[in-house]
Amino acid sequence: MTHVSMTVNGRAVSADVEPRMLLVQFLREKLLLTGTHVGCDTSQCGACVVQVDGAAVKSCTLLAVQADGCAVLTIEGLAPSGALHPMQEAFREHHGLQCGFCTPGMIMTAMDMVARLGPDLDEATIRENLDGNLCRCTGYHNIVKAVAAGARAMAPASAAAE
Repeated sequence: MTHVSMTVNGRAVSADVEPRMLLVQFLREKLLLTGTHVGCDTSQCGACVVQVDGAAVKSCTLLAVQADGCAVLTIEGLAPSGALHPMQEAFREHHGLQCGFCTPGMIMTAMDMVARLGPDLDEATIRENLDGNLCRCTGYHNIVKAVAAGARAMAPASAAAE
């Protein structure tokens, strides 16, 4: 067993883990944060995307020991006050989900996209950056609309007024 400590959704956590335990397993099994989904076990679907030190990461490709000392943000950490985060609200408002299985990974990828590229995202940029996040229910049209609306809603008030 190996001891790991990290901050998850703003809360310090630590546990003893098998050295081969994946971060997604740690989140789901040790911390009971089941919003991060396991979709394919091959890092191709993106259902397991979380942020590690501010960058989107497929948590099925990272060992929990590799996240030792890191700050991890999961879908559960986006709205600690109980109200939906603007990106979550945009997915709801624009019907960017159907079964919802891929939605947490899509939202976490979208959050990373906005952090890296800013709130003015065109359709081509959104589609390119969602590559690696698979939805088996939709044609992505509403997901793209939701990401664009969520990005705009996340713009700082001064930038939104310009």
